[in-house]
Amino acid sequence: MTDFTLKKHPAFRGIDGALLLVILDGVGLYKGRAEGYEGNAVDIARTPNFDRLVERANHFIRLKAHGTAVGLPSDEDMGNSEVGHNALGAGRVFDQGAKLVSEAIESGRLFEGPAWKEIVAQAKGRGAALHFIGLLSDGNVHSHIHHLFALLRRAAQDGVGKIRVHPLADGRDVNPVTFHLYGEQLESVLAGLRAKGCDARVASGGGRMTTTMDRYNADWEMVRCGWRTHVLGEGRAFKSLAEAIQTLRAEKPGVIDQDLPAFVIADEQGKPVGPIVDGDAAVFFNFRGDRAIEISRAFAERDFKEFDRVRAPKILYAGMMEYDGDLHIPPRYLVEPPAISRTVSEYLAKNGVRQLAVAETQKYGHVTYFWNGNNSEKFDSATETWVEAPSDRISFDKKPAMKAREVCQVVLEALESGRQKFIRVNFANGDMVGHTGNLAAAVEAMETVDECLGRLDEAVRRLGATMIVTADHGNCDQMYEVDKKSGKTKLDAQGRPVVKTSHTLNPVPWVLVGKHADEFTVNTTIGTPGLGHVAATLLTLLGYEPPADYLPALVLPK
Repeated sequence: MTDFTLKKHPAFRGIDGALLLVILDGVGLYKGRAEGYEGNAVDIARTPNFDRLVERANHFIRLKAHGTAVGLPSDEDMGNSEVGHNALGAGRVFDQGAKLVSEAIESGRLFEGPAWKEIVAQAKGRGAALHFIGLLSDGNVHSHIHHLFALLRRAAQDGVGKIRVHPLADGRDVNPVTFHLYGEQLESVLAGLRAKGCDARVASGGGRMTTTMDRYNADWEMVRCGWRTHVLGEGRAFKSLAEAIQTLRAEKPGVIDQDLPAFVIADEQGKPVGPIVDGDAAVFFNFRGDRAIEISRAFAERDFKEFDRVRAPKILYAGMMEYDGDLHIPPRYLVEPPAISRTVSEYLAKNGVRQLAVAETQKYGHVTYFWNGNNSEKFDSATETWVEAPSDRISFDKKPAMKAREVCQVVLEALESGRQKFIRVNFANGDMVGHTGNLAAAVEAMETVDECLGRLDEAVRRLGATMIVTADHGNCDQMYEVDKKSGKTKLDAQGRPVVKTSHTLNPVPWVLVGKHADEFTVNTTIGTPGLGHVAATLLTLLGYEPPADYLPALVLPK
């Protein structure tokens, strides 16, 4: 049985008043107008209160909030609200993405989950097929070929009689001309399944930069091409994957895998062998989200309007993972979030510390469920209070203020009452408005949040409380796409900035202010501080010694 006893900190007795943690969802740190970038809503917005906090702060730290700092496979992976709040509340980094999928497959947990069972049951229907779509390589950035092979073999083992694979050529995360090698491995696996009585074949494919795997709404034509190819079975037909690769390369000397045109595999009568039809099931087996979101939307959204789907088959669709936890894309996914125990709030609850969690609907689950280690229940109803401000059901750029003021009021009343020792609050504006791609609305959102920060700061100073201001990942700090090579804003054919609606790879702020802030110094033993260091910091400020396996606190008593 876990011992949740917290020892008193040997060098600090704990703050006198309340400890307030303010999470500015989707607010990262990036260059602004002075550095030649015009798309940073955080920089453009008038934020006198945030600016003053940074200037007055005893400690200002840039926290890593993406990639390996939050358990993702590589530092090319953007953070998100789910893994961000997991790390903030857990005090440790748990595997996400590729590592999580591999473990779920090896342990068998993936195949015992409800999504897999539903997919298999659907695919075993009369005349139905199970389709697998995704990047075919071992690059381990977006997908891994061994994950696909495990799914294929288990599907056949579970009694699925018809399987169709729609592989996408890589050539970016692996050597540029290797699709034929991965194709040979795939065909070998499929041949083994056919030998055991399963009708398993390649059905369609294409290069990742021509077919299906667009991201950031940059080129929906790629997704439409994928839909036409995978779902409708329309396109240039070949007898086999090998023939398709050989022919397309011969016709376009020097072409690399990522740029291969889309293709369809047809039978002897010229009919496509694997269009996706009513009654089928489909799995997108990429684990990384950025290039999986758009095709998932096309499958999952009833009122999809990005392009004419012509035919939207009634199927069961699942992603390998939930690619966008903010928008819950897709609704069904195979790998559940990581099992996280001994979060900071569980420790506090078991030690009788009264806590309050506040957010509007869009982020309510993040300061409760995800913060508590994917636990939907309170650890102690007697000491924990959760308050939700119902979000409006409109596009958030239509009302950038969202429910920030209502959320702020709840926190102000709690600070005045003195009932809770630890309060955590999430302001959703930077992320949810940032996702709309509307720069002007994002600026307004930031200014609303700054107004709330000013009100909270005044209360903290007046009441002798302590406040930390941070974020879970970036978003509205980069509203225009940036070309990696030139570092300049990407422009479309008309010379307009290409809108960015996704999260960023930028660090987030961490600011400590309040009555006891000057009693601490930055912990210089931490090489690259990240979100996972916040939990130990909270315990230290509250006068407790953090658990030995927690990441070290960002600040230490002087």
